[in-house]
Amino acid sequence: MKIFSSHQIYQADKSTIQKEQITSDALMERAATQLFEWMHARLRGTQVNIKLFCGIGNNGGDGLVLARKLHEHGYSIHVFVVNYSDKRSEDFLLNLERLKDGKVWPDFINNDSGLPNISESDIVVDAIFGIGLNRVPDDWVGNLIAHINASNAFTLSVDVPSGLPVDRSPWEPSYVIRSSYVLSFQLPKLIFFLPETGAYANQWELLDIGLDAEFIAKTETDFELIGRPEILPKYRPRSKFSHKGTYGHAVIIGGSYGKIGAVQLACNACLSVGCGLVTAVVPKCGYHSLQTAVPEAMVLTGSRDKIISRIEIPFSPTAVGIGVGMGKDEDTVQALAVYLKGSGAPMVIDADALNILSENRDLLKDIPEMSILTPHPKELERLIGPWTSDFEMLDKAKSFADRYNLVVVIKGAHTITLYNGKGYVNTTGNPGMATAGSGDVLTGMVAGLLAQGYPPAEAAIFGVYLHGLAGDIGASKNGYEALKASIIVDNIGSAYSELFRKPEAEQKENPR
Repeated sequence: MKIFSSHQIYQADKSTIQKEQITSDALMERAATQLFEWMHARLRGTQVNIKLFCGIGNNGGDGLVLARKLHEHGYSIHVFVVNYSDKRSEDFLLNLERLKDGKVWPDFINNDSGLPNISESDIVVDAIFGIGLNRVPDDWVGNLIAHINASNAFTLSVDVPSGLPVDRSPWEPSYVIRSSYVLSFQLPKLIFFLPETGAYANQWELLDIGLDAEFIAKTETDFELIGRPEILPKYRPRSKFSHKGTYGHAVIIGGSYGKIGAVQLACNACLSVGCGLVTAVVPKCGYHSLQTAVPEAMVLTGSRDKIISRIEIPFSPTAVGIGVGMGKDEDTVQALAVYLKGSGAPMVIDADALNILSENRDLLKDIPEMSILTPHPKELERLIGPWTSDFEMLDKAKSFADRYNLVVVIKGAHTITLYNGKGYVNTTGNPGMATAGSGDVLTGMVAGLLAQGYPPAEAAIFGVYLHGLAGDIGASKNGYEALKASIIVDNIGSAYSELFRKPEAEQKENPR
């Protein structure tokens, strides 16, 4: 699913209006009707105080239409117009008059003296600012927003939380609505998925308001949301007349004294995604434990007991995953440097291999093109330098990936894969996966897909999605706190099965 910028959303609105030959007010009515139907389906006439805070632009216009429909259906409403400017949109003014025609008289808030009382039992509808916000809110409006947040009332935001711009970080974090739920129109916004901004949208849902499907389909975007519909076409089914060699030979290079478990996890994950053959390259101390723990894997060792000091592989692997548990001993650094110069195939680079690269930047030029780097935020910072916002981080990471022609996987709550100037935002995974070894599992999974012939970017996107899905299945059985990396591995097969499970028929609600 595409993630539009604010400009692209405006263009989609404009295209819809022109194509359908409707007015902008008609589109506003359509959008607000979806808001009302969502609320009405859940409240079903419940008498609860609904307080609607409406700005004077089109987001406020949506709120006024919603207020009118709630009033027409007997709900107890109180409308407040947040009068932050002398300029009002035409559709706002039109719907303000319609609301008054229905004998609903809004209160106008012009400053922060005498802010309205909000009870914790109230429902607050936030329609102050929409995607058009292009400056920090005035202080008195910011104080109103802080007042709403302090009420602890359930707060439903229209399209986006007020005070949160769509294409940048907030100017003043305390001037942003902390939404209980966001009903966003047609397409998701990038701000829902970044740590810096996603915290303001506790939960979100899309409402289809019928924007021009042809325009959406042909518009190129900088980011795409990856769900099951996007993943299924990437899957490569196995052939009946195939053998283990058909599915590649991956090599996992890593481990040091006390950290052989990282290689064990990566090897098991690599095999579990369907890789035909897996060989581990570890120091001597890992030989017996790996042969016992992962009998399906072959093991090569160097001359040193506790560290990797030389990487010699007597065959040409289909894919390589390197760095898990490897350490940063001087001899290991030298071994990596020599191996990078002699290896032309794309590889998956993680953990200590990333840290070695960040401390020895002259090695970056030797990374094979189309390799996949899988840093967590701190590892990424060591590679690209510090940033002041998540948006700057994405820009710097994109530039880094483009400069070296790499795939960069930024691990997090919504892992983002960057390649060729575009970002792919993952939708699977959960907080339980913030545990030791989870990244090692991902390295093995992506290497296993790469070995099977998936193009690097697809291997990364598919691997990240499957990794999160396996974690979700594991968490459903064990809870977040008890989720271990090995449980993620154990559920990779179930994750594959889940991809092809037919969704249960949705239960239709009985109309009243």
